[in-house]
Amino acid sequence: MHLPALEQMVDAHLAAYCEPDADRRLAAIRAIWNLEGRLVDPPIESSGHAGISDQAAALQAQFPGHRFERSTALDLHHHFVRYGWRLLDPAGRPVLAGVDFMDLDVDGRIGRVVGFFGDPPPAAQA
Repeated sequence: MHLPALEQMVDAHLAAYCEPDADRRLAAIRAIWNLEGRLVDPPIESSGHAGISDQAAALQAQFPGHRFERSTALDLHHHFVRYGWRLLDPAGRPVLAGVDFMDLDVDGRIGRVVGFFGDPPPAAQA
C-alpha cells in the first residue's frame, strides 16, 4: 500500500472513532477494518466491527464533542504503522496525546491497533 493511501486509512480510522452517528461510525469501521480487527487501548479492549464501534461510543460518552487528529507523519515497515495522535476538545485544544501501532492484514485492512497514552516513561536511573 502506498503512503497516501495509508495516511487516508489512518485518518479515516481516527475520524471514525469520533463519528457520533452510530450507523455512519459502523460503516466507516467496516470500510477499513478486518472483520476480526482488535483495538487495544489502556482502559479498554475490543474486537470486531461492533465491538470497536461500541468502544468508540464509550469514548465519546466520556469526551463528548472531542475529535482525534494525527500529529505525526506515518512511520512504517512491513505491515506495521506507527503514528502520533492528539485528542482535541470542542475548542480544538489538546487534552490527550499518544501513539498508536497499527498492524495491517494481508489485504491492507486494519487488523489491530494498540494505543499508548502520553510519552513513554523515563528510563530508571542506575
